[in-house]
Amino acid sequence: MNPELYRQMAKLQADHWWFVARRKVLAAIIRSLQLPQQADILEIGCGTGGNLTMLATFGQIQAMEYDNYARQEAIRQTGIKVAAGGLPEPIPFAAHSFDLVCLLDVLEHIEDDKTALLRAGQLLKPGGRLLVTVPAYNWLWSAHDTAHHHRRRYTANRLQQLAAAAGLDVIRSGYFNSLLFPLIALTRTCKKLTNSTSDSDATMPPPLINNLLQSIFAAEQHLAGYRLLPFGTSATVILSAPSPCHSGECIRPREKRTKKGG
Repeated sequence: MNPELYRQMAKLQADHWWFVARRKVLAAIIRSLQLPQQADILEIGCGTGGNLTMLATFGQIQAMEYDNYARQEAIRQTGIKVAAGGLPEPIPFAAHSFDLVCLLDVLEHIEDDKTALLRAGQLLKPGGRLLVTVPAYNWLWSAHDTAHHHRRRYTANRLQQLAAAAGLDVIRSGYFNSLLFPLIALTRTCKKLTNSTSDSDATMPPPLINNLLQSIFAAEQHLAGYRLLPFGTSATVILSAPSPCHSGECIRPREKRTKKGG
C-alpha cells in the first residue's frame, strides 16, 4: 500500500470515528469469545498498530506486518514488538500457538485468500478462535478500495464458503457498521455517479460530525457480543479449527453451531 496512506492512517487511528468505534465493536465481539485469562493473541497485518493496545487488554499480544514502514510505525506508537511477516508466507510463528488470531481488514489485500485463511487457522491452539473482518459487498467498490490495494469485497456467505474450503468451522458470521450503512452506501453511490476522484474515505470530519458518527457506530457494541447483524459495511466471521473425533464420533460444529447473523 502507498506509504502516504499508512502515514494518513497513523495520524487518524486514535481519533477518527471509524477507527474508534470499530475498536469498541471488536472489543465487544472478543469479550463474547470467553478467551482464557492472559490469552495468547496474534494480529496478522496489524498495519500501523491501531488495534494493538485494545487487543492487549485481552491477553499477551503479538503481531506481524508485511510493510516495513507500517511495522516500524506500529512499534513506535505502541511499544509492542511487531514481527515481519505476511500471508500465506512468511509466518514467523509456530503452529498451534494462539488462543485468538485476528485478521482485521487484511484478507481483501491477499490474492490467495483461501490459503491465507488456512495458514491463519493453523496458528490456533485447540479451542482457539480466528476473527476475520473484511469490507462488504462488491457493489460498494470505490476509489478507496483501489487506493488501498483491495482485491475484492465480501459477503458473509462468501466468508463462510471460504472458511469451509480452508477446513475451518464457522462459529458466528454476519455484519457490523449497520446503523450507518444507508448513509455510507448513499455516499459511495453519489461518488460513483459524480465520478468523484477522491481516493480515500479516511479524512477527519469536523469534531461535531466525527463525534456523532462515532456514537452511532459505537452503539453497535451493545449488540455485537451477542449477535452480528444481517447487513453492514463490514462482513465478519468467527472461526475455529475443525473439532477432533472422539471415540469414533466426529463433532461437526459447522452443521450445528453456525448462526447467520448471530
